[in-house]
Amino acid sequence: MSNSIYRWVIVAAGGLLGCLAIGAMFSLPVFLLPISRDTGWSVTGVSSAMTIGFLAMAFASIAWGSLSDRWGARPIVLIGSVLLAVSLMAASWATSLIAFQVVFGVVVGTATAAIFAPMMACVTGWFDTHRSLAVSLVSAGMGMAPMTMSPFAAWLVSGYDWRTALQIIAVVVAVIMIPVSLLVRQAPALAGAAAASPEEEAQSTMTTSQALKSPLFIILLLTNFFCCATHSGPIFHTVSYAITCGIPVMAAVSIYSIEGLAGMGGRVVFGLLGDRFGAKRVLVLGLLAQAFGALAYVFAAGLGSFYAVAALFGFIYAGVMPLYAVLARENFPLRMMGTVIGGTAMAGSLGMATGPIAGGMIYDALASYTWLYVGSWGIGLGAFLIALTFRPAPRYQQAAAAA
Repeated sequence: MSNSIYRWVIVAAGGLLGCLAIGAMFSLPVFLLPISRDTGWSVTGVSSAMTIGFLAMAFASIAWGSLSDRWGARPIVLIGSVLLAVSLMAASWATSLIAFQVVFGVVVGTATAAIFAPMMACVTGWFDTHRSLAVSLVSAGMGMAPMTMSPFAAWLVSGYDWRTALQIIAVVVAVIMIPVSLLVRQAPALAGAAAASPEEEAQSTMTTSQALKSPLFIILLLTNFFCCATHSGPIFHTVSYAITCGIPVMAAVSIYSIEGLAGMGGRVVFGLLGDRFGAKRVLVLGLLAQAFGALAYVFAAGLGSFYAVAALFGFIYAGVMPLYAVLARENFPLRMMGTVIGGTAMAGSLGMATGPIAGGMIYDALASYTWLYVGSWGIGLGAFLIALTFRPAPRYQQAAAAA
């Protein structure tokens, strides 16, 4: 398995699918003010569609992950790609806030969830070496969304109304994602083409029920929830916050892109560090740094300071995210990886759901984003403290010692 060239095709496919799926969903922050001005819907109301989307992702993630354990990743990501394109098109036709929240929130969120957990589980199955780097590269592809899809959305909405812009994005999603989905293949280890790794041998008796009730799984869930709750608000409201500080719209979107560019580097660097020093150690330190990175936004004012903070924050929060999949693979059997990663993705999506609505409510009430970033700092410290309690599964430790 470690010598297979095709495993890097899986990595590339996962990165591209994730970029388009995440990018399509995260086009909403760019459309936030245009939609509100055109329709008269409140910023909080439109932001709520993103919160609903993260909730939908949460509850769909473990379902899609479990289905990918049964059917394989390919049919799941194909279904998700078709559903995403259709739902984006439908959202562009919404004539009421409730309809928009349901279609963009529930359906787009559900479709996006069909990409992350199945592809992460698929990639971890293809690699028994350089695993942290592999999942980090897939995540880096997803992290290209702010540098590609967000500027693309901003360019579209500067020349067209938001409905037309969203329709164009729906077409792009369909034309690219559906063919790429067909490149996805089952991991050789699951297909019986490779011998079980030491960790698989050690974990062979673990049942799905035991895994989902284990302290390790619960700690992973809680850590991912608080981790994502930390960066959710700052990510979603960066563009609007910068605009309130007097920065022009296109320049504000460029801050978002800088954050994404730094995130790509963070994913690769954290992946290499995870392979070198261990995923858990790198994750814990990253979570501590993330908390203070969120707080740094309070002190941003001009474009230069926004760039600096966005680069630091993007590098850190994006870097830690792939490490959850690595920890899942190291401590649970491959045959249930879709379910386990889907569960952690569920917790992360619930955490992400807190930011858009909380930030919108804070801004609508105070006309300021300061308390959003202070709150994110406190939540980030909580994620750090929870991660400190994580201990590798004894079975995995025995397997690692025998390897």
